Amino acid sequence: MITPDASPPLLPDAPALVAGLTHAVLLSSDGEIEDLDARAWQLRLATQPRPIVCYLPAVAQRLRCERFACHDVLELFAFVRPAEFVLPTISGLAQALGLPLPSNIEKEAETLFSAAAALLHELKTLPSDRAVKSARSIAHAMNRGGWSWGAVVLAALADSETPSARVMTDALRVWKNLPDWEEGPPPAPPGNHPVSATDSKDRLREILGRGAEKRPQQAAYAAIGAGAFAPIDRAGEPHIILAEAGTGVGKTLGYIAPASIWAERNKGAVWISTFTRNLQRQLDGELDRLHPNPDDKAGRVVIRKGRENYLCLLNFEEAINRIPTRGPGDAIALGLMARWIRASRDGDMVGGDFPAWLVNLFGRPLTLDLTDTRGECVYSACPHYGKCFVEHTVRRAKLADIVVANHALVMVQAAMGGDEGVLPTRYVFDEGHHLFDAADAAFSAHLSGREGADLRRWLIGAEEGSRSRSRGLRTRLEDLIADNQAALEALDDILQAAHALPGPAWGQRISGGQTKGPAEAFLALVRQQVYARDGDSGTQYALETEPTSPVPGLMEAAQTLDLALKRLTLPLKRLITTLANMLDESAEVLETAQRNRITALAQSLQRRGLQQLQAWSDMLGSLGGEVPEDFVDWFGVERSGGRDVDVGFFRHWIDPTRPFSKTVLEPAHGVLITSATLRDRSGDEEQDWFTAERRTGSVHLISEARRDAQISPFDYPGKTRVLVVGDVNKTNGNAVSAAYRELFMAAGGGGLG
Repeated sequence: MITPDASPPLLPDAPALVAGLTHAVLLSSDGEIEDLDARAWQLRLATQPRPIVCYLPAVAQRLRCERFACHDVLELFAFVRPAEFVLPTISGLAQALGLPLPSNIEKEAETLFSAAAALLHELKTLPSDRAVKSARSIAHAMNRGGWSWGAVVLAALADSETPSARVMTDALRVWKNLPDWEEGPPPAPPGNHPVSATDSKDRLREILGRGAEKRPQQAAYAAIGAGAFAPIDRAGEPHIILAEAGTGVGKTLGYIAPASIWAERNKGAVWISTFTRNLQRQLDGELDRLHPNPDDKAGRVVIRKGRENYLCLLNFEEAINRIPTRGPGDAIALGLMARWIRASRDGDMVGGDFPAWLVNLFGRPLTLDLTDTRGECVYSACPHYGKCFVEHTVRRAKLADIVVANHALVMVQAAMGGDEGVLPTRYVFDEGHHLFDAADAAFSAHLSGREGADLRRWLIGAEEGSRSRSRGLRTRLEDLIADNQAALEALDDILQAAHALPGPAWGQRISGGQTKGPAEAFLALVRQQVYARDGDSGTQYALETEPTSPVPGLMEAAQTLDLALKRLTLPLKRLITTLANMLDESAEVLETAQRNRITALAQSLQRRGLQQLQAWSDMLGSLGGEVPEDFVDWFGVERSGGRDVDVGFFRHWIDPTRPFSKTVLEPAHGVLITSATLRDRSGDEEQDWFTAERRTGSVHLISEARRDAQISPFDYPGKTRVLVVGDVNKTNGNAVSAAYRELFMAAGGGGLG
């Protein structure tokens, strides 16, 4: 609970505005309350002082008006408490700040004043001069951009001197104060010490602590899970455990227990893979129980994600450099981003400690678009390479005990051969019932407009007339090969051949019949065939048809495209070979950062370039003939809101767990695959287990999977009630919300709606 000091900060001279489902409340700073409907507020908007609100997008939606100038308390929260979680509601603010939870809409208006005062009070009592100086500098930049909270924030920070524009802009360059990661020696291979069932149960009791609820199913599950951490006896025959644990068993801590013991004893990392971000967040919280000390946890637990999840410091710097041309208003969003960067645990903007509601407040360009979403990283050529969030995470993962990732990343990493050619030997796959779908996405091939345009942009970079900031292959590579004529020639040939791929605005040209290049010509005919043969072409949903009996001209277009792809493949192979030779011939003069950069670029060219182009050529080569027996092909048009968003030729494995088993399971030493719903419920237990083995890929291994099922401790038949509601208009959002509220209150909480 925050206690006000003797001289509370001066709040803006503005009323507090709260919009409810049926009406709004305006509370003046003098305590006068006024009820308003949406129409009354719209009439007042032009003359009303900027009100204090919580989460303007939601307020404007309830008032059925455009967004308006205001003091959004969430912006103030993001400035004062960056990287801290808060629900974007008034009750969420109250809970985060230790204030009494409001009981009605009038109390919510009072809470807005209290929340703003509490946050400004925190600014007045920052713990160090360094924290005050950093906050002041960034606040000045934001105030210059017109931030509504700027004046009162600077007053709370006791600062009246306005620095120069250059000083304010420099204040946003917070990467200067970030720590550098260090390149350590490669870790030794992990040991082979086993984990016994008794050890696993003992560790579980230690994590749970005294007084914890005793769950026999959880202890039995932890004991079974220890089997996945036994030493391997034959290469290619890992220990596989299929363990189903019903809701309430406590499987998360059940597998953390043996995994943590194995990692400590063998100095290796256990990779725990999930399908959803929600479970990743839950895992992160449960691991606090294993490592209560945040500093200890930071060194032993790493959340590993794809590059597109992390803020790119170079993109952030470029956004700051555009302030003089775009106007100082960008400094408001970038100031809050700068505060978050300084406080963030790992720079994760998607499911990490980044407040997702900032995207709705300021839009994607100055928030989520600052991630590396275009595969454009220049690695060690980047001036921020030593402070890069992604590189820091990768290096921490090499030394961690537990690495938490998602199924897609694990599969892609395995297909690429792992980090520096080293694959994990121990995996836990939670949400194992999703492995089939994850493998289906990871090991498929899409010769589509979207995929082709992405590859072209990755190779060529931003083109004339494009708003993309993507850096092409020349930018990422040229300084490394400046003295290598063969590599320069290969690069020129690649960039020339890449123009055969779909270019900017390809979708408009394909639908309008004005195509450019062989890829767009082929895709236009694919689209023609889909629209001609899918009987639901008038709907808003995705369209599909078989690739058999191609429409006139399609086979010729496919052959032309195949030749164009081969013209791109040849220089890519030459460049990869040249890079490999550089690593060998220049080994004595290359620094570690340069070697890592060359290796990463060669791997990217192999995966994003050669492997993709080879798959496309194979698909084009089989068009009109027999599809390989392990695959299924189709033509499709992806649609959104009745509008085409992608057109392509698609190939998927009939059983995608085959490549998953080959690339992930077979090289491992031990794998625990778990879920609350691993099996079907057909009534035939043996058949249900066999289906689970097929959907997880374990059926393709020589070693036989060990099966185990722990039933839920919850009495579902005795506690479950099915209510059929027939007296609520389902099209009336207010009525549905009220009905949910009454059901939740009657149930005493704990419901999901």
